[in-house]
Amino acid sequence: MATTIYAAHKEMEKKMAEATKYHILVYGAPDGYQTNRAQISLYGATGNVIAYIRFNDPGMFFEADSDSGGIIKMHLPSSMFQSVLDIVRNEKPIHIYFAQGRGFLGTLSTEPVGEGE
Repeated sequence: MATTIYAAHKEMEKKMAEATKYHILVYGAPDGYQTNRAQISLYGATGNVIAYIRFNDPGMFFEADSDSGGIIKMHLPSSMFQSVLDIVRNEKPIHIYFAQGRGFLGTLSTEPVGEGE
């Protein structure tokens, strides 16, 4: 059982893209821009876009997460913007991947409890 879980974790690691830089856009107007209120673009080591994390206000149309042409589009409520921005700013390395119809963002390695970042 543990071997199977470890193998699945190793397979997942192969699909993860490491984000090395980011860019932020915040959209004004009552409807935002293209159904979004804000966007964090993530870039890989070669400077290419690897993901767009898009944020929607309550009542805005929520698109499904997707992976097209190697670019992940992840959609979250605007209330999560600050938390996601904190992760992008303060954690390293950051990885993003797409599985089971949704985007996943997080750290690949473990950290000590109470690190206080």
